[in-house]
Amino acid sequence: MIPAPLILIVAIIIIALVFDFTNGFHDSANSISTVVSTKVLSPRNAVIFAAFFNFLAAFGFGVAVADTIANIVQLNVVAAGIIPYIVLAALTGAISWNLITWFFGLPTSSSHALIGGLAGAGISAAGLVAIKWATVGQVALFMVLSPLIGLTCGFLFMAAILWITRKASKPTAEGHFKRLQLCSAAAYSFSHGTNDAQKTMGIIVPLLFSLGYYGANANSSHLSVPFWVIIICYTTIALGTLAGGWRIVRTMGYKITKLRPVHGFAAETAGAATILGASAAGIPVSTTHVICSSIMGVGTTMGASTVKWGVARSIMIAWILTIPISALIGYGAFQAIRLVVGS
Repeated sequence: MIPAPLILIVAIIIIALVFDFTNGFHDSANSISTVVSTKVLSPRNAVIFAAFFNFLAAFGFGVAVADTIANIVQLNVVAAGIIPYIVLAALTGAISWNLITWFFGLPTSSSHALIGGLAGAGISAAGLVAIKWATVGQVALFMVLSPLIGLTCGFLFMAAILWITRKASKPTAEGHFKRLQLCSAAAYSFSHGTNDAQKTMGIIVPLLFSLGYYGANANSSHLSVPFWVIIICYTTIALGTLAGGWRIVRTMGYKITKLRPVHGFAAETAGAATILGASAAGIPVSTTHVICSSIMGVGTTMGASTVKWGVARSIMIAWILTIPISALIGYGAFQAIRLVVGS
């Protein structure tokens, strides 16, 4: 294939930032659905609040997740000149799936859509050998484990709160938890930024490598992300959060289970703890999966019948379909690009 010209690489970086923006508005529900549904914050104040803490995560948390994403496609296997086409095809798969699920109000994973798109595009470009399967396997493992951890943490944390506050009057406790939920919402918004903004960084760095701008060793396990990339990615995801995703807010905040401030506090705290642990370990988990399962875990403390399992089942089906469908779109997109550019 003809190596990608500089103007195309710049255009792909802009498309990557569009993905970052869609990630923000698609996942804004993760941060604000509980505080909106429990009426702790108005929708307008909630998105401003969440966007601020999304951006604050830019400072001092490292780039381990970006490193993982950047190494899904093995840069030493594919020619540097076609890396931009792989990234473009991957973004096509991820953005397409984001928009499809946003339209239907399904809180699926932008992260897994991106990983699926990368895998499909990489295979389309250079076969199975182009993919670092150990990394994909780790992501697939935590695709199962992170919701289970979120579910368990949500249930246990809520059970502990109920026991601690068993003698407190309900109005007094509700007043305290309304204030505490601001802290938990801030923690969750911060954790969302630490994991999700880094995924776009992990897309941009291979583009810089294809230009010869980033490093000389494609096999390096150490990733040094330019500061301007960090700032622009966090700024974009925060702007996406400001745009909001109200269809998904309704699903997350109202349709899974009925929430009060104490439940929102428990779900957000459990979710934030799970995501921050994954971010520190460099594991790109789905913040959507984690908060959904945390809400379900909290809801089960009120009895399994309080969780609307039909809605939960629809969400889980969409989760399962995310990687294969975005991979198929990414695969097809690269083949289309190959036809246009020429092999």
